[in-house]
Amino acid sequence: MSLILNRFLSVRVVGVVVTTLMLICAGTVTQAAGPEVRDIRIGQHDGSTRFVVELSGKVEPRIFGLADPYRMVIDLPEVNFTLKNERIGTGAGLIDQLRYGLFGPGTSRFVLDLKEPSRIARQFVLKPDGEKPWRLVVDLEATTRDEFLVTMRPRRDSAPPVATAPPVDMPSEPNPIPVVVIDAGHGGVDPGAIGASGIYEKKIALDYAKDLAAKLRKSGQYKVVMTRDRDIFLQLRERVRIAHSVGADLFISLHANTHPRRATKGFSVYTLSNKASDKEAAALAALENKADVIGGVDLGEYSDDVQNILIDFAQAKTNELSVRFARDVMLGEIKREARLLGRPWRSAGFAVLKAPDVPSVLLELGYISNPEEERLLVSPKHRDRLTNAIAKSVDTYFRSTENAAL
Repeated sequence: MSLILNRFLSVRVVGVVVTTLMLICAGTVTQAAGPEVRDIRIGQHDGSTRFVVELSGKVEPRIFGLADPYRMVIDLPEVNFTLKNERIGTGAGLIDQLRYGLFGPGTSRFVLDLKEPSRIARQFVLKPDGEKPWRLVVDLEATTRDEFLVTMRPRRDSAPPVATAPPVDMPSEPNPIPVVVIDAGHGGVDPGAIGASGIYEKKIALDYAKDLAAKLRKSGQYKVVMTRDRDIFLQLRERVRIAHSVGADLFISLHANTHPRRATKGFSVYTLSNKASDKEAAALAALENKADVIGGVDLGEYSDDVQNILIDFAQAKTNELSVRFARDVMLGEIKREARLLGRPWRSAGFAVLKAPDVPSVLLELGYISNPEEERLLVSPKHRDRLTNAIAKSVDTYFRSTENAAL
């Protein structure tokens, strides 16, 4: 139980799953020792859609399909992406959209959004030939839904390994100092929004998360945990479990927004609610909650307790604290350093905010679809100012909550 909620509630949360230490501990990141992905091509070949990956070495792919929406997933041992030109979002033929990145420790993933059910007509690996490197080739042809569901379903016995730790009881005593979990949105195979210049939301989120974590750690007043400290995919439920398992007192998820109207700009903060505050908040929550679909996750693997984690005995008090932090504290600090969106505090059913006893907020740092604000968000000077304001709001929140709990 978190330090603050423990003062309001006389209950304990037990039997929580502790997430892999690799996902919650910040540390030095080294490049994978696997082969390099040097180019990706999509084109037409003999009536089929051909997907080609050029590599510096041989790989053994694992390929499967996911329906609703139709996706083709290609898993490789962890590789280094050294492409000169990014191809995320660019499709052709039967392939509508393309994404790739680190899915988990030891596994890199390509996700191909399909325009219709498709099957693998041919799949092979070509050896180097002259100046041509190793090539993974997959030819796709249209098929029926029934055939797709039968032939392309993932084999459970060949899924990428996921490290887990046994369930443990939460400590009966609260942490001596507040625990703040900082969540960099998206990552790895899920790029998030794509900015006016082509920058990915996942990069901006991680840059701000690292900067904020460094400031909070330097203060010595908090234990800081990052859900990810590198460009890696992380399922929404794992982000929630991390916050829950470490007894977080505050969960801050960092994002950058886009809007069809390029003039839209401004900082905004979101809290959890069963009913969205407005249509835009509902649409944003629906988009953010698709992160697992974008990452090529089989949602059939989700258990009911994870899907329905919204309602819990501590949720009412948790939401009260979340709103206090978002509306009453944070916006006052942010408006001194950045432009605010109209109605800057909103609410909706964000899956990543559903840790039942952890006050949680989702920050949209600005709109990368706006060229001016995109340039501002990638500026180290602006990042320093904005993360300073967020850090100050964390200080103010805990001071005010401590006083209210006495």
